[in-house]
Amino acid sequence: MIRWMNESDPHALPLIALPQAASGAAVPAALLAWAREHMDEVLPRLRAHGAILFRGFGFGHTAEFEAFASLYCPELQDYVGGNSPRTKVGGHVYTATEYPKSARISLHNEASYLPQMPSRIAFFCARPADSGGRTPLADSRRVLERIDPEVRERFARRRVRYVNSLQDGYGIGRSWMAAFQTDVRAEVEERLRRDGYAFTWTEHGLRTSIVGDAVRTHPVTREQAWINQAEQWHPSSLDPKLRADLLSIMDVDDLPHNACFGDGSPLPESDLAKIRAAMKAEERAFDWAQGDVLLCENLLVMHGREPYTGERKVFVAFG
Repeated sequence: MIRWMNESDPHALPLIALPQAASGAAVPAALLAWAREHMDEVLPRLRAHGAILFRGFGFGHTAEFEAFASLYCPELQDYVGGNSPRTKVGGHVYTATEYPKSARISLHNEASYLPQMPSRIAFFCARPADSGGRTPLADSRRVLERIDPEVRERFARRRVRYVNSLQDGYGIGRSWMAAFQTDVRAEVEERLRRDGYAFTWTEHGLRTSIVGDAVRTHPVTREQAWINQAEQWHPSSLDPKLRADLLSIMDVDDLPHNACFGDGSPLPESDLAKIRAAMKAEERAFDWAQGDVLLCENLLVMHGREPYTGERKVFVAFG
């Protein structure tokens, strides 16, 4: 059923799975039936490479995609508490991050700022971009190895605090109603307390903060990986002029996102520059084809998005 294209390269990212010519019609149902019986063939490869691209199996609908994703993400999650703008399209399937097509989305492990980040994430390309729109990937294990040991130790020891300012319906960034999918403050407070957040209601909305690890150990492989979104949440990730304009009218903690060390002290921007350089050195990007499904071990591999033109339609499920 499956032909592994680039498995001889131990650093192939993603590993590419194609249908065998002799397997008959390459349809999602056939792949689904095969995958149920061959978890022991897929999962070791997924953990070794970090991501598998299933190409040529004819996925055409989000329902087919969700059925396949649920095999590898048995507990599909709703996107509650996340900071990216998304639209639910049915079941547990969402649009990929709805940032302007001219924007680049930097490498990150999905929702690593949440108390329970997804262990896996799957993508489905219903329509590739006219141009651009590639998805860069990077192996978080190799990123960790590239980072200056002093920086690595500092972040591992001091951890990362994520500060999220959610507006009240007007202003910059997401609203707390959109993030938590409710307009009832008591429901939001109950969830925040349960998940261990510090929070306060402000004049303009809700500010939350939570501390997470910078380096994590995979529960199965026991490998360590660089998993955090410190560089992405920090204001240094913004265009310099936009950063200056925003900080001229608001405090740093009023920005939609900010990151600091766990004790609240600022992150050295020289450290963040070294982290970005390590991520860039490990970046691998691929072009989407219609019907592609990408399965990622979120605890081992980062993903992002390049700018694009046209009507790119990529959907996502988490688990």
